[in-house]
Amino acid sequence: MRSVLVVDDNAVNRKLAAALLKRRGMQVDEADSGGLALEMLQSNSYDTVLLDISMPVMDGKEVCRIIRSTPHLAALRVIAYTAHAMESERQSIMVAGFDDLLVKPISSHDLLRVVPD
Repeated sequence: MRSVLVVDDNAVNRKLAAALLKRRGMQVDEADSGGLALEMLQSNSYDTVLLDISMPVMDGKEVCRIIRSTPHLAALRVIAYTAHAMESERQSIMVAGFDDLLVKPISSHDLLRVVPD
């Protein structure tokens, strides 16, 4: 069973993504901040992290950079999850180390494209 960590400070967005993934039979954990996500990554094993870009305190780009610089997490699949879809923003997101980009509002089709079961 695939395991996904959904990280978003907005509870509605987080719950929607989690519900869509659970419907596909995936194990899903949720975090409402970058700091909590990093704590959870230290004690749990995930196949994929769905990571919101715009969060207070520590944004998704910073969390992704930390993941990429942590040896046992560096190969983890990290998907940017954002409403920022302009081309320049997409480029800066991908340069931060993300594997793919999912634009909000999400659909189950788009979510399953970036998080295959």
